[in-house]
Amino acid sequence: MRILLSNDDGYFSPGIECLARVLAEVADITVVAPERDRSGASNSLTLDRPLSVKRAANGYYHVNGTPTDCVHLAVTGMLDELPDMVVSGINIGANMGDDTIYSGTVAAATEGFLLGVPSLAVSLCSKAAVHFETAARVALELVQMIRRQEVRESLLLNVNVPDLPYDALRGTVVTRLGKRHKAEAVVRTVTPRNETVYWIGAAGAAQDAGEGTDFFAVSNHQVSITPLQIDLTHNAQLPLIRHWLTQ
Repeated sequence: MRILLSNDDGYFSPGIECLARVLAEVADITVVAPERDRSGASNSLTLDRPLSVKRAANGYYHVNGTPTDCVHLAVTGMLDELPDMVVSGINIGANMGDDTIYSGTVAAATEGFLLGVPSLAVSLCSKAAVHFETAARVALELVQMIRRQEVRESLLLNVNVPDLPYDALRGTVVTRLGKRHKAEAVVRTVTPRNETVYWIGAAGAAQDAGEGTDFFAVSNHQVSITPLQIDLTHNAQLPLIRHWLTQ
């Protein structure tokens, strides 16, 4: 089995190192990740310049581009053999609800999915990021489960793991995405050169976080698995827009 690993925290992140070490028990691992932290890069592709791929001393490949660039390059020509699975992570911090729109971690897995490869995005739900081993063990179990099922269609799973010892987890549940409140306002500051600059404000608190959501699961010390799709069509509004066109 061949697994392609990527992330958005950069090839030097302790999360991807832990994931590579644990998944190496069951698969041949290739790491292709950004050369620096690209959190929040979403599904952006670099189209205005060529990309370079370099190999670090530990064998990991790093790209001067986005997480999506990394997976796209790897799957569409860089690798001699296609991976059987793409795993992105372990992200430092949760990717729940609206976060999935902005997340580079989810974007790397999404690119694998769009290219026909079953893909997982794995996040450790704490900025302290203590228990990488827990998230890696969860990822290993999911990889083995998917392999047993002989998946015949492309698969995209968003996995959020509480930052706890493995034995403290209260199981795994399948969830839907919750929703956050409106993001906090930008933070305006002035530089030493008297230039006004802005920091993007923090994400809003959870709004739709009831039972069945990813927020609810993680707050109850459960691993959350949300199957994602990329069809953005608002089907309920199709008749409305068609009606407008007939007026």
